[in-house]
Amino acid sequence: MTTLNRRRLLQGGAALALSGAGIVRTSRMQAQTNPLPEVEALFFDVFGTVVDWRNGVAREAERILEPLGYSLDWLAFADAWRGEYQPGMEGIRAGREAFVKLDVVHRRMLDKIRPQFGLEKLDETAQAQLNLAWHRLDAWPDVGPGFARLRTRFALCPCSNGNIAIMADIGRRNDLRWHAILGSEIAGDFKPKPRVYLASAEALNLKPSQCMMVAAHSSDLKAAAAQGLRTGHVGRPGEGGPGTGEAEPHGTFDVVAKDFVEFAAKMGT
Repeated sequence: MTTLNRRRLLQGGAALALSGAGIVRTSRMQAQTNPLPEVEALFFDVFGTVVDWRNGVAREAERILEPLGYSLDWLAFADAWRGEYQPGMEGIRAGREAFVKLDVVHRRMLDKIRPQFGLEKLDETAQAQLNLAWHRLDAWPDVGPGFARLRTRFALCPCSNGNIAIMADIGRRNDLRWHAILGSEIAGDFKPKPRVYLASAEALNLKPSQCMMVAAHSSDLKAAAAQGLRTGHVGRPGEGGPGTGEAEPHGTFDVVAKDFVEFAAKMGT
């Protein structure tokens, strides 16, 4: 083979490789320039933003209770349990009650709604298993590809009201590979109290401005912004059923995306 022919063959192969790479690139959202180069860590709200709590709790409740002879509206049960979430933490936020981790709060919430669903006679073993439903939630479909891109540049950490055991189990179930688990249990309080955001930044030896709170809930982002964190909104319309959730943010935040794939592109990954 002559040198000229070899050169043409190599050039042709290179062109084909580039063409193939172009096909790959166009199949995923193009990365943009990172608008916040000072940000080193992303703090995630988890329930609703990263994982589908409603369908997950309904699924687990059916799996545990149906073999015991119970027949419920499983989604209504999940909604009622979640409906006690904010009230269940309010006494702790207000300083009227000592801090306890969310597993304990979830169990108190369950005890409160059991009569509503005819579960008064549910034995302790079943109740304990049911309380672990919050450990077995599935991530939304966009989370895996979005996180795979984001972790190449940022530390990914939950900043959730969920305690460390919940976040560890959710991470293992969904291969989230958290770099650290931050949030309520290390702060001894619940969002949106300022200490939760600030303690998370301090744990990584970062300034608040080097951290970004990422959530589908504008109230969470506004509380984080008040403490100097940057903010990213990811839409979750229908999070708690039809007509719920935020497709668009209620306010102005640093980065706004419809899902985590778009968010990753907007963050330059």
